[in-house]
Amino acid sequence: MNRLLYIKASPRGSRSHSVAVADAFVEQWKAVNPGAEVAVRNLFEMDLPPFDGDRIMAKYNIMHGRSHSLDEKRAWTEVEAVIEDFASFHRYAFAVPMWNFGVPYRLKQYFDIIVQPGYTVGMNEKGYFGMLEGKKAFVAYASGGTYAEGNPVETWDYQSTWLRMILGFIGITDVVWAEARGMLLDGRESRRSDAVVRAAELARGF
Repeated sequence: MNRLLYIKASPRGSRSHSVAVADAFVEQWKAVNPGAEVAVRNLFEMDLPPFDGDRIMAKYNIMHGRSHSLDEKRAWTEVEAVIEDFASFHRYAFAVPMWNFGVPYRLKQYFDIIVQPGYTVGMNEKGYFGMLEGKKAFVAYASGGTYAEGNPVETWDYQSTWLRMILGFIGITDVVWAEARGMLLDGRESRRSDAVVRAAELARGF
């Protein structure tokens, strides 16, 4: 069955530029995939487990082949539930605003939970390899400024560069995107409209 996981990494609701662009993608994707399932995960409404004490110990016990304490096992079960939910889908849509030139902390926390050895990342004699190959992702990026190639601050974009890296690390290398950049600058309405149109176009072939 065609299933898409829509991950919202913005807490701004209807005022979010990234959500508006991602919404356009999701609505068009549903239109060309009648009967397909879309599940939404709003990261600012989810009760994500903190990646602390017992969970850190459980992770390194797995990596080092050691057993877990009862508390560690219980804590790790919460991590596994988030991973299993994410990995059960084959299509993803992300709404991602830029915060301080990077991604919102809740999205970073989400991936800190998901990116785990033996679940989404493997290792062999050649090094690391992603375990979620064959999946596809769409990302709606939004930012107040612009960071295109040739811009003096182009290297300040740790938003799209980080997300593409971490998705590729777990095996999701088929990634397309639409960008609502310069949302604090003149002409933002036109740029947002262009991003919405591009998102809808990408959805038809996704």
